[in-house]
Amino acid sequence: MSFARLAKATTPTARLGLGLAAVGRPGYITLGREADLPPSRGVAALRERAFELLDAAYASGVRYVDVARSYGRAEEFLADWLRARPDVRDVVVGSKWGYTYTADWRTDAEGPHEVKDHGAAAYDRQRAESAELLGDRLDLYQIHSVTPGSPALTDRELHARLAALAAEGVTVGLSVSGPEQAAAIRAALAVTVDGAPLFRTVQATYNLLETSAGPALAEAYDAGLTVIVKEGMANGRLAAPHAPAALREVAEETGYGCDAVALAAVLREPWAGVVLSGAATSAQLVSNLHAAAVDLDPGRLERLAGLVEEPGAYWGRRGELPWH
Repeated sequence: MSFARLAKATTPTARLGLGLAAVGRPGYITLGREADLPPSRGVAALRERAFELLDAAYASGVRYVDVARSYGRAEEFLADWLRARPDVRDVVVGSKWGYTYTADWRTDAEGPHEVKDHGAAAYDRQRAESAELLGDRLDLYQIHSVTPGSPALTDRELHARLAALAAEGVTVGLSVSGPEQAAAIRAALAVTVDGAPLFRTVQATYNLLETSAGPALAEAYDAGLTVIVKEGMANGRLAAPHAPAALREVAEETGYGCDAVALAAVLREPWAGVVLSGAATSAQLVSNLHAAAVDLDPGRLERLAGLVEEPGAYWGRRGELPWH
C-alpha cells in the first residue's frame, strides 16, 4: 500500500499520528515515563498498553501509526492489533529501518539500546523482518535517523533497492536527527534514481525548543514531500510538570494542557503534514489530540517563540536524558 492513502483521511485529528516508541520496549528516554507504564513491563503488559492506545487513537480519528524495527516489539504489537481488528483497513502504517534493538528487553542494558547501520545488507535483513510482521499493511518505510554523513545518502546500491520497494507500491522516506537535520534534509532532496526523486516523506524533530529544521522542512514540502514531525513534546520536556513557565502560562490561558499547546504550535506550520503523539497512556493521548482545537493567536505564538534553544544545546540535553 502507499502512504498517500492518508490524504483521504478526513477526521478532525487526521493530521495527528500515534508513535509507538514509548510502549514498544521497556526503556525509553521520555521524562516521567517511569510513572506512565504499569509496574510490570513484561511483553504482555506492554502489548496490552499498545492495544489500549491504538484503540483509543483509532476511535478518536487518528489514522497514521508510526513504528520502527528498533522500537522493541512495536511492529509486532501493531501487527497483532491489525490482525485482531480485521475491519480496520483505513489505518496507514509507517515503519523505519536502520537501527537494531539491542537492549534485550532490559532497562538497565549495558551500552546503547539500539545500534545504527544504514548499509544495504542491514536494509535487506530488516526489510524482511518488517515484511514478515506487517506484510502488505506497510505503507511507508523510512531510513531511521539519517545525518549528513550517513552512507544512506550516497549508496547507489541501497538507492536501487529502495526504488524497487517504491515500485512495489510502498512509499519510501527517511527520518533525520541531530543538530544538522536541515543539512540531512537538503541532501536527501537531491537523491534521485533514474532522474526521479527517491524520498517522498521526511520525518524530523521539530518543537518549541528545536526549530532549526523548519526552513529545510518547508523546502521539502515545496518539493512535494509529506513532512512528519516527531518529538513534538521534546521527550517530555514540554509536558507538565517539566514545561517552561511561558508554555504553562499560555496553556492556562487557553484552557488546554501544555502538551496540547506545544503540539498545536507545530500543527500551525503550513508544511506540517502529520504531527506524532508519543503518548504512553490513553489520558495523555486524549490530551495530545486536543491540539487540533487549540487557538494560538499571534501574541501567544510570539511568547512561545522565546523558548527556542540553540540546536547544539538542545541535542546535547537530549543526549543526557536517561533511559527510564
